[in-house]
Amino acid sequence: MSPPPMGSPPFGSRERRAARRYDLSLPIVVRVVPHKRSEPCHGRIRNISARGIYFITDEELTPGAELEFTVALPVGITQGTEVSIHAHSRVLRAQERREDDTTHTGVAAVIEGIESIRAEPALS
Repeated sequence: MSPPPMGSPPFGSRERRAARRYDLSLPIVVRVVPHKRSEPCHGRIRNISARGIYFITDEELTPGAELEFTVALPVGITQGTEVSIHAHSRVLRAQERREDDTTHTGVAAVIEGIESIRAEPALS
């Protein structure tokens, strides 16, 4: 029996993800809900799918926390128009992570709803 193709889950295990993930490195602005008292935190997306997002931030976020996030997808990704997405999510896990000799928090969150998608014409 030959081994599974590269990128496949190991034999006998199941891939739990139902949506394709896209590896991206884009800025993200995140607010903890309710955000009356919280300042937005900034981070960087590592990957995103229709159902979830993984990003790196310097803020400590706890599992179960409700978040709102905004991300701008550039023209190179959307093929012609910059798109701004504003969505609601919930933290599934948050783990300390070392990157570039600095400690950050890696956050995996499930996307619970998209509030708005706004397209803006690209400037030439």
